[in-house]
Amino acid sequence: MRTHVNSVGLLVVSDPVLNFSYPAHIPRECIDALPSLPGVYIFRDAAGKPVYIGKSVNIRTRVLSHLRTAEEMQMLARSAAIDFERTGGEIGALLRESELVKQYQPVFNSKLRRMREMCSISMAGDRPEIVFAREVDFALAEQLYGLFGSRKAAIETLRDVVHARALCTVATGLEKGMPGRPCFARQVGRCQGACTGEEPAAEHAARVRLALEPLRVTRWPFAGAVGIVEESGGLRQHAIVDRWCYLGVDKPRTAAVGFDIDVYNILVRPLQSGTLRIEEL
Repeated sequence: MRTHVNSVGLLVVSDPVLNFSYPAHIPRECIDALPSLPGVYIFRDAAGKPVYIGKSVNIRTRVLSHLRTAEEMQMLARSAAIDFERTGGEIGALLRESELVKQYQPVFNSKLRRMREMCSISMAGDRPEIVFAREVDFALAEQLYGLFGSRKAAIETLRDVVHARALCTVATGLEKGMPGRPCFARQVGRCQGACTGEEPAAEHAARVRLALEPLRVTRWPFAGAVGIVEESGGLRQHAIVDRWCYLGVDKPRTAAVGFDIDVYNILVRPLQSGTLRIEEL
């Protein structure tokens, strides 16, 4: 529901459903061509520019749901045509959608856009350090915890972990300290004394790693690129991935260019569960 005040000061409730009409301006042949199979679909404007990109295991059903959704009136009004690309399965559709959204930046896609400054918390030493993807290969680095869009977000998460697990704010770099002087958390009984030497640095570091463990970033588990094999409706594809970077289907279009958080989020759990058919290349 949307509300606004009209010219005489009365509050008017505007329901998009009441103003919605089926988008008859989109050519029927675009809709008739949609398959009931996995893949991506693209709503394009009159100039052919993508305004929205989506994915589904059933392209036809998903697109038809858009055409009947009043809340998507603006997107539908901007659309002049719909096309699609089939994939071998759901994983291929997710990877291709992510790639296309980053490439075209459609105005109605709010997710999957490229993260400008990705960082993580590293425990390569005895104290946490904020590291950036432009400096560290997140696909191969050990002891990385959490993936964040800014240094501020990483520090806020670290602060929450430190507070919840009674860690030292000086030893974790959240507070500047003086040798032998207790941190604020120690003064109020929420630190075991890493700042004053009462808790050995190695023991405190072990507690930090344990506290951060739920956020651990999984290292790329293969020696090189792999093909994720999917097949549907007579189409068999290998989605090629290397170091959490999607390289296309069947034959890599390019070399891996860096850790992609969307590819990581799409694949990490299925890979860990062993539900994907993998062929090492």
